[in-house]
Amino acid sequence: MDGTIMRNSGEVTIDSSVVAKYAGSAAVECFGIVGMASVGVKDGIVKLLNKESLTQGVNVSIVNNEIRIAFHVIVSYGVSIVAVCENLISNVRYKLEDFTGLKVSDIKIIVEGVRIID
Repeated sequence: MDGTIMRNSGEVTIDSSVVAKYAGSAAVECFGIVGMASVGVKDGIVKLLNKESLTQGVNVSIVNNEIRIAFHVIVSYGVSIVAVCENLISNVRYKLEDFTGLKVSDIKIIVEGVRIID
């Protein structure tokens, strides 16, 4: 679903894939996030996605011009998962609302794995 913003000068429609790509980029900038994750349906193996595939770890729906988003992430070993997730939620909410002009009503984070970073 897409988001539509009505202005005096016309209508702006934002595709959910644009929101997903922007949100994925904002998420991997956060401290403690190693990257986005993809889970194989067949074997259940978690795979770290490269930067070109960020949208595969992000699910976006835009309902009544409100963004709902879910992230599948891999976090760094030794960090506070709660602190990392709170930071991710705060950063992504601010950046998405500023970028799109739409309200972010719900952000879910699914931690799919932990990685040791050298």
